[in-house]
This record gives sequence, C-alpha cells and structure tokens, in this order.
Amino acid sequence: MPQPAGAQAPSAGEVRAIAREAMIYGFPMVDSYRIQHSYFVDRGGPEYKASWNTLVNNARVYTPEDKAIQTPNSDTPYSYVGADLRAEPLVFTVPTVEKGRYYSLQFIDLYTFDFAYVGSRATGNGAGNYLLAGPKWKGSKPKGIKSVIRCETDFAFVLYRTQLFDPADIEKVKAVQAGYKVQPLSQFLGQPAPAAAPAVTFAKPLGPEQERGSLEFFGLLNFILQFCPPHPSERALMARFARIGIGAGKPFDAATLSPEIRQALQDGMADAWKAFAEYKATVLDTGKKTSADGFGTRAFLKNDYMARMSAAVLGIYGNSKDEAIYPLYFIDAAKQPLAGANRYVLRFAPGQLPPVNAFWSLTMYELPASLLYANSINRYLINSPMLPSLKRDPDGGITIYLQNESPGKDRETNWLPAPKGPFFAVMRLYWPKQAAVNGKWKAPPLARAA
Repeated sequence: MPQPAGAQAPSAGEVRAIAREAMIYGFPMVDSYRIQHSYFVDRGGPEYKASWNTLVNNARVYTPEDKAIQTPNSDTPYSYVGADLRAEPLVFTVPTVEKGRYYSLQFIDLYTFDFAYVGSRATGNGAGNYLLAGPKWKGSKPKGIKSVIRCETDFAFVLYRTQLFDPADIEKVKAVQAGYKVQPLSQFLGQPAPAAAPAVTFAKPLGPEQERGSLEFFGLLNFILQFCPPHPSERALMARFARIGIGAGKPFDAATLSPEIRQALQDGMADAWKAFAEYKATVLDTGKKTSADGFGTRAFLKNDYMARMSAAVLGIYGNSKDEAIYPLYFIDAAKQPLAGANRYVLRFAPGQLPPVNAFWSLTMYELPASLLYANSINRYLINSPMLPSLKRDPDGGITIYLQNESPGKDRETNWLPAPKGPFFAVMRLYWPKQAAVNGKWKAPPLARAA
C-alpha cells in the first residue's frame, strides 16, 4: 500500500484498526451497491429491473421469492429509479393521489443517506414536478419545478412506496403508478440533451456473505468512492483510510500485500462485526436507540457510522424517522431470542394501537436470511387495513399470535406464521404520529405464551 512521500508505512495494529473503521463506514455503501447492481446493471440476473434513469413499477407486494433486499416490506408495491446524475438532472413527476392513500418517494444516495422525500407526509398528495440534481449541477430552478432536490453523490436510488389497502385494490395502485414519470431535464425543457457521461465499467459486486470477510470489499469501496465527492466532515477520515490504500478510484490488490498485513485487514473486518454485534445487543436490543436512529440525512446522523451500518445490516433502505419508524422484535419480553419452537403473543391493549397518520404493519422474517417466510397461508404480515377482519379480545384489545403452527381455527385471523427456526419481526409505522416519534407510545413487548 503506497504511502505519501516521507510517510511511514502503518503497523499491522494500525492497519487492523483502520480496516475496522473502514468496514463500519463502508458496509452500507458496498451492500447498497450489490443491490443496485442487481437492479440496474446485471441485465441477465433474476432481480434486474431496468437501465439507469428508467422508472419501473412493481404492481405487487414482495413475497419470499424476492431475495435482493433484506427485510423488505410487503405492505406497499414498490417503484424504482436508479438515477445516474452525472450528465444532467432528472425530473420526477407525481400525480394527484387520492386523499387517504399513502405514497412516498425516498431519495437515497450512495452513502445510503435518506436525503429527501416527496409524498403524502413531505409534500402532500397533490401533483407536481421535482428536480433531482447531482453534485456537479450548478443551475437554478426551472419554470414548472416545485423544488430542486440536491444529491451529494453522482448516483442515487429513488424508492417509491404506494399503499395497497387489500388485494382488490391493486388496479387503483396501478393507476397511481401510471401517473409517476421520470425524464431528463433537457427533455422536460424541450432542449437538446447534453453530452452523455462517460461509460462506467461497473465492478462485480460481492455476495452478502463475501461482503463481510473478503478483502475485495476494500476494492469495491474504492470503486464506489469515485462517485462520492469528498465531504468536508470526512477529510481526516479519508486521510486515515488512505494509510491502508482506501481512496476514490484507487486500485486495491490484496495479493500484493504481505501475509501479516492481509491478516491485519481480515482481523479488522472481523472486529467491525464484533462491534456491530455488541452495538445491537447493548444499544438496539435494550431500546437505548431504535433502528430508525440509523436512517436519515447526513445532518441527522452526524457521522454516526455504527448507527448507519446497523441500519443497513438490519434493514437497508429504511425510512427516516419522520416518515416511518421500525420497532424491532429480536428478543421476547424475557430477553430471549425468538424461535419457532415457542409460541408468542403480541397484545395491543384498548386504545394502544400504533399511532399513525398512514398505516402500521407487523412483518415476519426468517433468520439468518432476513427474508419473508414462506408459509401455508401465504401471510407475511398483519397490518392496520386488516383490522376489520381481526378478532378482538373481550376488552376490545387485539392479540396477534406469532408461532409456527396454527393457534386454532378461532384465532387464525390473528395468526402471523413463524418458521420452525430462529426469526425476528418488524413493526412499521408509516407517517407516525408524534406520540410514536417522541417515545410517548411504546411498542408492546412480545411475550412467550404459556
């Protein structure tokens, strides 16, 4: 690993410490690249959606067959745009959406920051045109544009969610999706297109398991960083990373390193995952912070890279706290990991349903894959649109049964099937009310049934 003139090569201990830091910093970026490569680059792959700057509407909810994104929601059909902003901005057009139907466009950069929103909460359900501009664009707001959204990286991912009330509602969702439109600014203005950006030879991504331990991780991070202009708050961090060969566009060939340095890099990566496990056990599982604290803008996160890493590991592309919050159930009320060998109940006392402006859901995920669980009744979640069909307790509350086998015919409407092995569940509150955001309302514990 070349060093600046006069700089001393880092010791194995220093390499290990920096590698740990780089894994915590870079994992969300490398994992997000894996997903976006599968969606917008790998044309022969099973998850491919479309080329860059092309809107794709998915008029269905996710099922266990959707495997690219961990902890996907199955409440809202998704639409997607992989945005290449190097040549010119894109104009995003949204239609008027009926009152009472939640929708959102979540703008995510290469760092995985949620840097902007359009939709029911952020801009209302009225129609409008919004301009998404990359870091090199110096123009001013054109006529007909409601607002300019600025992204600090050359590429972005725009994730749409359109609420589906029930299976019979899908045609109305399709009608909303048909009103979504994306076009280059030049096309919107009726002007000639600028010169195309240089073609990119996209690096081959690592698989989910390889990302955690392969030294190719650092080469991928370098590839991604070339599309991320340095941020002033990270200059010292980038100078430190450069000590082990990490930097925008730099080649990283682990084969040229000594066995001692390669081992130090591997140890540093392992240290990062140990730090994540400790953070999850002592901060997230204890409720000191929620997973929602790891999603948001750069200003919101204040360079808390462990929070960002944990958010990516547990549910990449989660929303910012004002848009949605995600109470997680990894352990039961007795602090024990969840397993399908046991039966659990989640009870909402009268008047204590999740406080939302849009809707809430509870979704089951199989471990270790963190994907939806295929089951005999094809039910992956229970959500607020299902309330009319749920059976009420004698006092008017609602009990949900999380277990592998049916709780009995009289309770099946309230049954969320669990796998036989380990699992976790995620509650989602879309457009949460203030009582949920400030912690006045708390998600009820998941209790093991007698």
